[in-house]
Amino acid sequence: MAEVNTLFWDNGGVILTNGWDRGSRQLAVEKFHLDFADFEDRHELMLNAFECGEASLDEYLQRTVFYRERPFTVDDFKKFMFAQSQALPESLAFLGELAATHRYMMAALNNESLEINEYRIRTFRLREYFQGFFSSCYLAVRKPDLGIYSLALKITQRDPTECVLIDDRGLNLECARELGMRTIQFVNVPQLRDELAQLGIRSDGSQWP
Repeated sequence: MAEVNTLFWDNGGVILTNGWDRGSRQLAVEKFHLDFADFEDRHELMLNAFECGEASLDEYLQRTVFYRERPFTVDDFKKFMFAQSQALPESLAFLGELAATHRYMMAALNNESLEINEYRIRTFRLREYFQGFFSSCYLAVRKPDLGIYSLALKITQRDPTECVLIDDRGLNLECARELGMRTIQFVNVPQLRDELAQLGIRSDGSQWP
């Protein structure tokens, strides 16, 4: 089997908290006194367009929240949304260790809306770790659709057997494996470190003579 030279990383749930998941939306419902069922229904109808870059954050909010007058502003809501993104410090530290070896191509492969994705890239300085960002908002396709993995492989010109996808969701990993990629389901950093080591990937460089 080919030697691994490329690591694709999910962001939410692996190196950062999820940007706008069900838990975050539940908190928004409580803070802004929204109707949860109505908000969730509208969110689901907008989700694909929002995360595939077809609907802006303003358009998403117009359809899900500001279709009627509210006692809070769009900026208030946006600030709350962005504040849901937090670093997972142990994960970021390990990511940095691997990036510092300069042995692997490191890239993000994630589902994210444009504005939240770019906020996270800037805020957590992800350009220091990743050489590429294969985000649904740029590629117009979301995991677990096979198309997003195929595009990432074509753009990087990597054979799937050279790649590892690190993700916290099993379905996303199943679809990547169908294309021949190796996969690791993230639980915590010690587990990730051990599973990568089994593939010969260590951040201390000790696998090289």
